[in-house]
Amino acid sequence: MKSQDYNSIFDKVIEKYHVIDSVDQPFENIYDKNTLEHLLYRKCWIDTVQWHYEDIIRLPEIDPIEALSLKRKIDASNQDRTDMVEYIDSYFLNLNKDVEVKEDATINTESPAWAIDRLSILALKIYHMNEEATRETASDDHRKKCQEKLDVLLEQRKDLSSAIDDLIQDISEGKKYMKVYKQMKMYNDDELNPMLYNKK
Repeated sequence: MKSQDYNSIFDKVIEKYHVIDSVDQPFENIYDKNTLEHLLYRKCWIDTVQWHYEDIIRLPEIDPIEALSLKRKIDASNQDRTDMVEYIDSYFLNLNKDVEVKEDATINTESPAWAIDRLSILALKIYHMNEEATRETASDDHRKKCQEKLDVLLEQRKDLSSAIDDLIQDISEGKKYMKVYKQMKMYNDDELNPMLYNKK
């Protein structure tokens, strides 16, 4: 698979979500659970639902109790997102476990999965910026500005996609190597968050 395929999966997820366009809709993965496609599809679904959680929580008239409940969902979603990134990195680690790493191999600033995470978010930005660039109820000036932003996002996706393909290729040839650190998020852990463990 290449980043072109990742983008295709992400676009498919986002289109699927917007058929019903509800954060409470059921999720069904269309890919076999033992594939990278399955992980990417799930990853982008989490991102898409969270994108809309973030929209909802910014409503000025939102009920405080509802906002608190939504904040908990966003926290849980962030944890799911991180877990999925680690699953995707595990896929690449396993895929390249027999690669002979060259003596002069270097490490990248981010793992393949964290770069792919940014690609998933870019797909969401592109989808929603395109909505604004073509929204009939918006002014011509608004649509023009959004089209300019959309052009930049599309260029960014092209550059990031190329960089991801290069990174994965370099790893497969032993020119780069993966070193994955667990994110170790602390706010959800009642052993690490002082606001939680002080309540015990």
